[in-house]
Amino acid sequence: MKKKVVLAFSGGLDTSFCCIYLAQDRGLEVHSVIVNTGGFSDEELQEIEKRAYALGVVSHAVVDETTNYYEGCIKYLVFGNVLKNATYPLSVSAERVSQATAIANYVKKIGADYVAHGSTGAGNDQVRFDMIFNIIIPNVEIITPIRDLKLSREAEIEYLENHGVSYSAEKARYSINKGLWGTSVGGKETLTSDQTLPEEAWPTQVTETASRKLELTFEKGELTGIDGEALSPVKAIQKLQAIAQPYGIGRDIHVGDTIIGIKGRVGFEAAAPMVIIKAHHTLEKHTLTKWQLSWKEQLGSFYGNWLHEGQFHDPVMRNIEAFLADTQKTVSGKVFVELLPYRFQIIGIESNHDLMSNKFGSYGEMNNAWSGEDVKGFSKIFGNQVMIWHKVNSDEG
Repeated sequence: MKKKVVLAFSGGLDTSFCCIYLAQDRGLEVHSVIVNTGGFSDEELQEIEKRAYALGVVSHAVVDETTNYYEGCIKYLVFGNVLKNATYPLSVSAERVSQATAIANYVKKIGADYVAHGSTGAGNDQVRFDMIFNIIIPNVEIITPIRDLKLSREAEIEYLENHGVSYSAEKARYSINKGLWGTSVGGKETLTSDQTLPEEAWPTQVTETASRKLELTFEKGELTGIDGEALSPVKAIQKLQAIAQPYGIGRDIHVGDTIIGIKGRVGFEAAAPMVIIKAHHTLEKHTLTKWQLSWKEQLGSFYGNWLHEGQFHDPVMRNIEAFLADTQKTVSGKVFVELLPYRFQIIGIESNHDLMSNKFGSYGEMNNAWSGEDVKGFSKIFGNQVMIWHKVNSDEG
């Protein structure tokens, strides 16, 4: 009896190669699984299933992790205002952690002997998948054909054609990964340091040119409404993405440090994540104290970096999530946003928890909570130690 292998399948070039190779060259019974993290329509999932069976898999499964992905990960990226290198909302990093975890659980469910993925030996995904598989299913052997055989995309296409499977070289020019928290785009331009992606490479073309104002409603840090319509956070993200992406908002190229120590570039379009994070952060600046904001910034940065490196299952991540969630108790209200071609701006906020409340005075004017004489004394006390240092050391040198 053939041994079972679960293949993380997307229907792209790498995983199509793996289907044929694992079955014909390794003699394994291939069970493909795709983890939907909010990036596929029902029609796309049906096409991917057809492709999997056409490539000879014994079974194909779809695991919908969209809600779990939001609840277990994206929610905390919003709470932490996480932008890697002040640029990238971790569109793929977070997604891979969710996918790898779901695949490991599927391996346990069907009792497979092996697990396989199509990562190359050059990027972060190989580490994320391998590490999470080693944590959750340590006794299951990992097979990585693309990495182990050191294959070029041209070699993969030739192999498939030799096995009666056609694959368009034009289609293989750009690697596109779409999920709830944004879409990544990789191509020959992102392998350089001086080029950008051409307009046609972006999955969503710019079709909106007239400005549009939005009212975003947040409840305890979560986006729960757009223009007065109550929505679940997942539906709110999807709706905002549909509204804002045609403006070309959230397009950029991220330059970062890979887990394996080299620099890498990736293009991405993430209109909803960028608008949500900036809107949420603005609301927080009105509703949190300066030390809440300070510690959130530090812990949010660590959380994002550790998640980016695949360490989602480190228990320290649950500790940080508990802190981030606790800070959101007063982060409720409305944020007013204006969308324009290739950019957006935060107009302002409205919240019952706004610490700029005029009950206590206005910035730049007399405050209702103290007098000018109080400030004179406070200023002397607040700078007292520095004044002493300067007096003690003024005669030195």
